[in-house]
Amino acid sequence: MKKWTRWQDWVVVAAGVYVALSTLWTTQMGASMSFMLVLGVLMVAAGVWSLAMPGLVSMEWVHVALGALLIISPWVGNYASSAGAAWTSWIAGVVVLAAGLLAVQPAMKMHHVQPTH
Repeated sequence: MKKWTRWQDWVVVAAGVYVALSTLWTTQMGASMSFMLVLGVLMVAAGVWSLAMPGLVSMEWVHVALGALLIISPWVGNYASSAGAAWTSWIAGVVVLAAGLLAVQPAMKMHHVQPTH
């Protein structure tokens, strides 16, 4: 697979941008601003890294972990009662987790492809 082409990684980047920017229009409480900004930026960075290095399987597992962290962050960060921030975290977390899982197999195939000389 070519660099910068895997749709799953672009989904992670887009979700990360959305999560980080959503702090501008959702009501924040507890640690929601910190969690959403940090996890959003980490998702963007991990997605871009994965786009640049498509055979790096570990980055897909990082996407899965970041998605899972985003899903539990409303409870950990004490903002589950803030509907906008919580639902943004839950939905984006599920999207990132699913995109990461869907990218594991293609990344593994890319990792095992031997370069031709």
